[in-house]
Amino acid sequence: MTTETPTREGADRITRTALLTVAPEAELDTLSPGENLREALELDSMDFLAFAEQLSEATGRRIDESDYDRLTTLESCIEFLSGR
Repeated sequence: MTTETPTREGADRITRTALLTVAPEAELDTLSPGENLREALELDSMDFLAFAEQLSEATGRRIDESDYDRLTTLESCIEFLSGR
C-alpha cells in the first residue's frame, strides 16, 4: 500500500486491477474511458463497494461514499486517484 498520489498511468493500472478483482470476467480492453463502469460491467452495489475498497487499499487513500460519483468511469477514476 502506498500513500503517494499515483501518476495517471499508475492510477489506470490500479483501477484496472481493482476492477478485475471484483469482475474477473471483465473485458477491460473493450471498455471506453467514458463508459459507465457499473452499467458496462454489471456491477451491483456490493461489487462497487468492493471496487472502492480495492482502490482505497491500493492507494492508501480513504474513499468515502461521497466520492463514489467520481468513480463512475475509467477516466473519472484515473482523474480522482491521480489528483487531477
